[in-house]
Amino acid sequence: MFSTVAVDGEVRRWEDLRLQDFAQGFFFGAGFFTTFRIDGGVPLFLARHLARLEASLAAFPGAVRPPARQHLSEPSVRDTLRRCLASDAALGPGFTGVGKLSASDGHLLLTLRPPAPDAERLRREGRALDAVEHGAYRRAESTPNHKGLSYFRQYALMERLPLLGNEAGEVCELPTANLFFHLDGALVTPPLDAPCLPGIVRAMLLEAGHVAGLPVVERPVPLARLADASACFFTNSAVLATGVPRLLGRELPQSLALAEQARALIEAAARRES
Repeated sequence: MFSTVAVDGEVRRWEDLRLQDFAQGFFFGAGFFTTFRIDGGVPLFLARHLARLEASLAAFPGAVRPPARQHLSEPSVRDTLRRCLASDAALGPGFTGVGKLSASDGHLLLTLRPPAPDAERLRREGRALDAVEHGAYRRAESTPNHKGLSYFRQYALMERLPLLGNEAGEVCELPTANLFFHLDGALVTPPLDAPCLPGIVRAMLLEAGHVAGLPVVERPVPLARLADASACFFTNSAVLATGVPRLLGRELPQSLALAEQARALIEAAARRES
């Protein structure tokens, strides 16, 4: 992570932040965050990220003190990002990487980090998924629908990256991504009450309606049905879409091409919205 940050629109240094200003978020995880991709200094889908962040804050009004509304406006965040990039030679106006907005204790913290070191390799080669965490979630549990600062459950599983399932034996998500499967002539993603995070890229693909001629639908995905999947990819805002060339020991050679088509669709949407 870079040392340049911003708190409530004021450009600061990470080492100068005070723990007491974020005590509820630090000690209790009472807050929410969103991570967004930045390409050439331009944040992708920022309005959507802010809308999701505000929706989470509104869902827990008594537990999390939200930042002042003006700090959550898209023009304000864009201006804050611009000033952060301009103030640090290690970043610069053309910065490409990832931004993170964290809302807790009445403050909005913006931090920045470089792209994942394996991002290009993931685009080319994808990532095999060979593990399942059975019963990780309960069906209709609401907290996974929000990207809370209490993120240890997902963080502890990031390196292994298992499929997270619910008590009904259905697929929910990955620790850091939503899942899509080519099943029964459609591109299927688990529903929000599986549960899973309402990912920004996930929503974009559902809105698009089709990827590579396949209808995009939201419905339960039993773990037992994964043996019938002919392709799979996962999505998040940092890497957009990543193919899964091997799923639970089965080779899925169509996954990389399907992920590439999904990524092209999202990149085109990003150009329109940014």
